[in-house]
Amino acid sequence: MHGLINRSIQRFVCDGYGTETWEEVAARADLGLSGFESMLTYEDALTPRVLDAMAQVVGRPREELMEDLGTYLVTNPDFEAVRRLLRFGGVDFQDFLFSLDDLPDRARLAVSDLHLPGIELREHAAARFSLICEAPVVGFGHVMMGVLRVMADDYGTLALLEHTGSGQGFETLTIQLVMTDFAEGRHFELGAQVG
Repeated sequence: MHGLINRSIQRFVCDGYGTETWEEVAARADLGLSGFESMLTYEDALTPRVLDAMAQVVGRPREELMEDLGTYLVTNPDFEAVRRLLRFGGVDFQDFLFSLDDLPDRARLAVSDLHLPGIELREHAAARFSLICEAPVVGFGHVMMGVLRVMADDYGTLALLEHTGSGQGFETLTIQLVMTDFAEGRHFELGAQVG
């Protein structure tokens, strides 16, 4: 697993629950190290151990925490690059949804050895979709739920989102667009701010 992913989990725990909580998570997961380096690669088995330990230490269901992690990745100012990568997907939330199939490739353009799980959007009817997520780590669909909730708000769209199941290495989300112009979207400029 790429260090960026593991480091993001570590930052989420430290920022949300404190450094001491992270130290307890690392000990309970038997990491053998104090933290992750962003540009290194780690054994795949470490990530689920960290997630399980995080849920035990914090005392919340792992699925809830993973959704919170998805929210954190898009809302934390230190991860503005994640939001920018997502917003390049379209001018409105529906365009953004259609661009999700390309997200793993866009992420690799930014970090060549970062391999995000595959994502496939299926349109069932006007404003009704399902998102099929590869889930090499159980709960990836919940991370995407957090991301989608924030992005819907970012675009000013009212959307109903539900995690509707998992199996055979995939997780499914259902998306119903209720109002695409529900609120004013968050300001976004194509060019990054300098300075």
